[in-house]
Amino acid sequence: MYSLLLAIIYIAFISLGLPDSLVGAGWPVMHQDLGVPVAFAGIITMIIAGGTIASSLASERATRRLGAGWVTAISVGMTAAALVGFSTSSAFWMLCLWAIPYGLGAGAVDAALNNYVALHYAARHMNWLHSFWGVGASISPFIMSYALTSDMGWTGAYLTIGVAQAGLTLVLLLSLPLWGRARPAPEPDPADVAGEVGQSRAHVPLATALRIPGVPLVLTAFFAYCALESTAILWASTYLVSERAVVPATAAAFASLFLLGITAGRFLTGLFADRAGDRQLIRGGFLTVAAGIVLIALPVGTDMLALAGLVIAGLGCAPIYPAIIHSTPVNFGRRSSQAIIGIQMAAAYTGSTLAPPLFGALSSATGMWTFPAMLGVLVALGLLMSERFNRLVARRDRDGARTDAPLDGAEAADAGSRPAPR
Repeated sequence: MYSLLLAIIYIAFISLGLPDSLVGAGWPVMHQDLGVPVAFAGIITMIIAGGTIASSLASERATRRLGAGWVTAISVGMTAAALVGFSTSSAFWMLCLWAIPYGLGAGAVDAALNNYVALHYAARHMNWLHSFWGVGASISPFIMSYALTSDMGWTGAYLTIGVAQAGLTLVLLLSLPLWGRARPAPEPDPADVAGEVGQSRAHVPLATALRIPGVPLVLTAFFAYCALESTAILWASTYLVSERAVVPATAAAFASLFLLGITAGRFLTGLFADRAGDRQLIRGGFLTVAAGIVLIALPVGTDMLALAGLVIAGLGCAPIYPAIIHSTPVNFGRRSSQAIIGIQMAAAYTGSTLAPPLFGALSSATGMWTFPAMLGVLVALGLLMSERFNRLVARRDRDGARTDAPLDGAEAADAGSRPAPR
């Protein structure tokens, strides 16, 4: 049962990545067919991002009431309906309408699945699962390419992936009895052994979760990482061409290697993640990204160092996202993990949405040479916040609190009324 459910979750993570590259891959043709400017793609992505942020923040309440299995099935069903709706759209406003359930479904399933895996599976599976997201994101452009070169058109690509998502929804519905039988994670929190729906799990309000010691630090680190990743994905190729005079085809190839580095790096990290531990993976990831950025920024005559630095930065990015998510139940308690992971997802989508256009505005005013400087600031912010959080945990341990029974949402609510430990 444990292995069967894990296989289903792996497929679900591929499903999460499948739609993410469709808009970008098909938009050069889509905007012409719909008669709208190229810039209107930003409207679609902003609507989707708004939905993902909203549903991520609401995921704790939904998962508490329905359970991770039901939330996942319903959310994938919503994305399936939205993708089929995209395939029937003949006007831009229709795409905007269907982008709403797509964003809501994507955010909810992301938060629910990440928390479920963090609670029930080892760190290696979290890394491998997120690499499977990269597999899905890499497959969908090929589906769009095939559709555009055949009689299917861009609508056919959306219909194909929508039908695949609908099939996954059926599989998830059939798998619902398995979700309550998964064994706990290797490091369960004895402070809260509550299971799925119907157990004694109190709702953790957003304001309460934000007051838990260390949460703002983790959210800032997560925001910085996701801002870094999205900025590099969008602007790396432009930087290499405009500032380093790299041939556009070569720049595009190495920019894609940044994503492939993340995907491959997560597969490799999974081999030693359980031994290294989440804290070392986060620290090592940020430091590796920093080394890659230094190579990108070095003012040398050859471009090979900059190209190699981009690949190294991608490999460094690989373990950070999965490790932050996987460490949440241990750091903050199982009762609070869904609420905090929901907020983390919202911080991730906010960073991914805001950072690329902000850097676009910055580079317009100062020049594209600021690209490695921007990445350096984000790496420094993420590393600083994560290290400050590590010191907070160490201080908690020195004061006598147990790492396996961290301050959770219920405790945080009345923490101010208790005397400080001596």
